[in-house]
Amino acid sequence: MTLTDILAACGGHNNLLRALRVGQQVILELKDPMRRSDLARVQPFHSNLNQVVWTPEIPLSSADWDQLGRIIEQNQRQQLVDVSETTESQHRPLWHIAPPQGLLNDPNGFTYHNGEYHLFYQLYPFGCVHKDKYWAHVTSTDLVNWQSQPMALFPSDWFDSHGVFSGHAVSTEDELMLFYTGNVRIGEQRDRITTQCLATSTDGVHFTKHGPVIDSLPPSVTPHCRDPKLVKNGDHWLMLLGAQQETNDQETSERQLLGRLAVYRSTDLRQWQFVSLAGNELNDFGYMWECPDLFELDGQLIAIICPQGIEVDSEHHNIPHHNGYLQATLDDNDQLGLSDFQTLDHGFDFYAPQSTEAPDGRRLMVGWMGLPDEIDQPSVKDQWVHQLTCLRELKWQNGKLYQQPARELQQLRGEMQHFELNSSDGSVDLGSKSFELQTTLPWPSAGQTTLRVMDNGSEYCDIILDADKQQIYLDRTHAQPTDGEAIRELPWAEQRDVEIQLLADNSSLELFINQGEFVMTARVFTAEDATGVRLLNGEPASVEAKVWLLG
Repeated sequence: MTLTDILAACGGHNNLLRALRVGQQVILELKDPMRRSDLARVQPFHSNLNQVVWTPEIPLSSADWDQLGRIIEQNQRQQLVDVSETTESQHRPLWHIAPPQGLLNDPNGFTYHNGEYHLFYQLYPFGCVHKDKYWAHVTSTDLVNWQSQPMALFPSDWFDSHGVFSGHAVSTEDELMLFYTGNVRIGEQRDRITTQCLATSTDGVHFTKHGPVIDSLPPSVTPHCRDPKLVKNGDHWLMLLGAQQETNDQETSERQLLGRLAVYRSTDLRQWQFVSLAGNELNDFGYMWECPDLFELDGQLIAIICPQGIEVDSEHHNIPHHNGYLQATLDDNDQLGLSDFQTLDHGFDFYAPQSTEAPDGRRLMVGWMGLPDEIDQPSVKDQWVHQLTCLRELKWQNGKLYQQPARELQQLRGEMQHFELNSSDGSVDLGSKSFELQTTLPWPSAGQTTLRVMDNGSEYCDIILDADKQQIYLDRTHAQPTDGEAIRELPWAEQRDVEIQLLADNSSLELFINQGEFVMTARVFTAEDATGVRLLNGEPASVEAKVWLLG
């Protein structure tokens, strides 16, 4: 029986959802198993998964497997037609990148190529759940106006059938190269298979998959190995992968899972050799590291990771997902050293950031305004969830990474308005929940000073300066309920005044403190009329504020 025969027996091309490769076996997942003919019904069949198991007499060729992938991709393209329209939603951002429908997560492949910026993002377009991820694609020449491009990558092939997971892009003179993790799950037990894959494009829009360039795991690493980041080191390339190392605890001999970075080397971007696992100097620092980045900034090499399962000294922060940066070293033998972990964003909703170098040398970064496992948000009723952060410029000053909104975003500003916020007055109505606000809040001598935003009297978000506890709190307790926690805190022992730049966009806040020394990002859902801003203080107080509506 040939491939053509088995496809016909399984109900034809448009009945094929997935093709899996396990040794010589071909596992075909069907949309409607009732369409099988007798020829297919004699093959082993998994009724819970709608999967036919076929062992061909002659193993399928690479061309055969590519044919299966293109058939499934075409079926997926047909499905996308029904979810391509942007749904109406009072929570939809005016200027942040958000999906037309479905669930958005990690930004991917952020790079500058042939005169424009390319940015991809993870998308499951058929619902607000974490399932088989696609790569959506947008481009821009100015970092403000983004043009949607055709879907770049589909979870259609045997090596990425359960998701085109996160990765990185490399721009060459001839092509745009996308490196990503192919995610595959086998059987009801959902055994995970991960490989690092390559797709290329000569026009920057249409991509050809080349399959795995790394098809096996590093020594002692579990299948949780993903999110390739590529960097140049002298005359060759390095690939960094977020990884989970499985070891035995030396004291208890019990199984231990440790977050690490797997490092690979290549001279041609296609053949890769394993170098080492980096991160031993951090000891037991979480059970998995995701979404690595590595770049030099003002003479300092900086690594970014998203560690899962690290300890944090806060009663308000109990979820396992974190973000941060480290000072790094990299020698001629590709040995990567890491030290001095610091949090990158202290808010609720920041994960999986990607950076790139702009043509003028600036380091630009964008992140996912969301977290794994958190999908219950008010926008779900409008058939979409999550968005990306604003574009941020990074600087290295005084041993810290500073973040500020990319200067191009000033193009979004309307006319500047001056306000005096007085604690004895009521709320100032901005008339919009998409705005930029700049002010300086004096540190209170005692008690609390609160800047309340997105306020209609019953729904709001508070930025609280607490002198007694020496903390800055971001409190969304009184916003509409979502997955996730309600309070984040930032220690403020020096009692300095707090310089604030706040960017809001209907259902999000990005709070930059003291020229971006600290940042707090949050999804905040309030009613459509929650357009007020007010100052609250135990004693009479007032501050000057500058406001621009953004659009």
